Amino acid sequence: MSLPPPPAKAGEEPVDPPLAIVAGGGELPVRVWRACQAQGRPVVVLALEGQAQPELWPSEASLTWTRLGRAGEAAVRLLDQGITHLCLAGGVRRPSLTHLLALWPDWRTAAFLARVATQALGDDSLLRAILRELEAHGFVIEAPHAVIGGLLAPVGVLGRVCPDDQGWRDLIHGFQVAKALGGLDVGQGAVVQQGVVLALEAIEGTDVMLGRCASLAREGAGGVLVKAAKPRQDRRVDLPAVGVRTVENASRAGLRGLGVEAGAALLIDTEALVARADALGMFVVGLSGEETPPCS
Repeated sequence: MSLPPPPAKAGEEPVDPPLAIVAGGGELPVRVWRACQAQGRPVVVLALEGQAQPELWPSEASLTWTRLGRAGEAAVRLLDQGITHLCLAGGVRRPSLTHLLALWPDWRTAAFLARVATQALGDDSLLRAILRELEAHGFVIEAPHAVIGGLLAPVGVLGRVCPDDQGWRDLIHGFQVAKALGGLDVGQGAVVQQGVVLALEAIEGTDVMLGRCASLAREGAGGVLVKAAKPRQDRRVDLPAVGVRTVENASRAGLRGLGVEAGAALLIDTEALVARADALGMFVVGLSGEETPPCS
């Protein structure tokens, strides 16, 4: 991990403080890195082993790899370099605390795990505990969408395909179910078909959940995927995200559309996502939570 360029001198244009991207899987951390490059912002990438996908990164990106169990040591190295701004981006498959301890974590990580090991923590609760720990040590957490800009879903139908009455009813019901699920700190997504809940997202993630749905589908109009932020979620990390792959997996599962919470869900490459949905005859809708069922 190389030192970032020095801060601007007097008379020079100020630059944003150096940013460390803690990179999980998917394209989101790559997009954060590209945004920093475009802004001329100093950036380093701390890639999580077994989580980040090196094949998605351009060759000019320099990745420093670390294990989840060595996170404490990695944080100290960042502070030693004067890097206090962090962006946690990308999916992370959550191992059990027992598995993490078996990986011989550094003492800082082990101490943190010991403090939370006796608590019943869902992903959101665990993330908030991690954020508190980082902030207590002087880190500033930046949201991926704040670094990139323009990622949050807007309200309304985003493509050429509009939901019919049943589609709207399923979207509204799916939003309510996803919010209830998030209130229990379980997951962020639900699949609904003709008013029936086909699947709920838990630790397996959206793609695996969608893989189950094809065998569960009913006759008639296909279902919808809805993703929404958890009610108590810290909006700087782990917002629900959808991309082209999500649309394609939903189509393979026999779904005919998807809805995401407007202002609280990330659209990874909106233009490509909407174009792919249009090509597949699927609707994409940003939901405010205030929609009402259409009249039959």
